[in-house]
Amino acid sequence: MDIQISNALEYIYNALTTHEAIKKHGSAVMGYVSLFGVTPFQIRALKFRRIMEEMVKLFDSQSFSYKKKLYKISHAGIIEAIDVCIKKNFTDVLENHNYLKKVMIDISEREGKAASIRAERDLRQNESNATARGMHRATETPQRFIDPDGDREDVGEDLSPITQDQAKQNLTRVRNLLGGLAK
Repeated sequence: MDIQISNALEYIYNALTTHEAIKKHGSAVMGYVSLFGVTPFQIRALKFRRIMEEMVKLFDSQSFSYKKKLYKISHAGIIEAIDVCIKKNFTDVLENHNYLKKVMIDISEREGKAASIRAERDLRQNESNATARGMHRATETPQRFIDPDGDREDVGEDLSPITQDQAKQNLTRVRNLLGGLAK
């Protein structure tokens, strides 16, 4: 029994000192774990380890399931939910993570809605940038004529759109040419 207890306490120590998210928010995690009545640690070490394993899993996956539905949540959201649980002042010790999960559901949905709004805004911005680039290209980048006969004497002519005056001048030239051919 002592070996199991020492292994459990060793796991807890390693989780608190080596797992980045747990180490960063160790006091909040320990505050939440204490709501389960795991003190004295020597007597409740196995329960403490099980709860700590669940917390490590939660932080690693950044997701949880409740009533057969999977929710995504950030580390900040998890810590916010843990903080709500710590401040709740329960009269009895907790038996499971259901209250934490209910709090995390609201936070997860809020984060999901914010991410959706942010993604839509980014998509609209990308579309407007692409449209602006397309307009910019159409107005400033002249199209180059590809020489079909290969004599290279007309390669590089600018085929950008012409003005109304240029179009009228061209029509007048064509009429004059056609009129000269008819004589």
